[in-house]
Amino acid sequence: MKTVLLTGFEPFGDESINPSWEVVSRLEGVTDAEECIVCVQLPCVFGESLQVLLAAIARYSPTLVIAVGQAGGRTDISLERIAINIDDARIPDNQGYQPIDKPVVENGPAAWFSTLPIKAIVNALQQEGIPASVSQTAGTYVCNHVMYGLLHALGDKPEVKAGFMHIPYLPQQAAKHPGSASMAAETVKQGLEIAIRTALRVEFDEQITGGTMH
Repeated sequence: MKTVLLTGFEPFGDESINPSWEVVSRLEGVTDAEECIVCVQLPCVFGESLQVLLAAIARYSPTLVIAVGQAGGRTDISLERIAINIDDARIPDNQGYQPIDKPVVENGPAAWFSTLPIKAIVNALQQEGIPASVSQTAGTYVCNHVMYGLLHALGDKPEVKAGFMHIPYLPQQAAKHPGSASMAAETVKQGLEIAIRTALRVEFDEQITGGTMH
């Protein structure tokens, strides 16, 4: 049986909830004949978030790892293409640490690309009527930190697929941010289930456009 590891974050900034954990936690313990899902909450803290994630990987030996994070202001489910080796925090993390222009991994490569079939996942989501796109940046906050550290740790384990997904605010959050987009938790959950099935099924990503003009 294959193990799928999902992670979401604790709330950060001025938010009382984080949609990533609100959705991911709903899939804890889901098991069928082919895979079992385990879910781990990550602290929104540089360094510590990676320690928790890597400990979970060592414990569960997953075949697939999808880390999920909040991207308030985005309008769809975003599959991240790339993580860069930089921490440049606009606001302090939940422990008050605010790294500026620091590498995630000293002397690590400039970037790591997702090993998920991101275009196939986006296509599968869109076919089910769920807004989705390929994103070219995971930012420079804890989400990028986690994505880079995850892919760096699995760089010599090509048999383990891994990557990062950003999701919009939940409706109750968007109500406090006028003009912001939102997506219902049940829709995101459905999207995550589709992403898992697609990632486990597709060996080579689809050659379809996912680029942007800017």
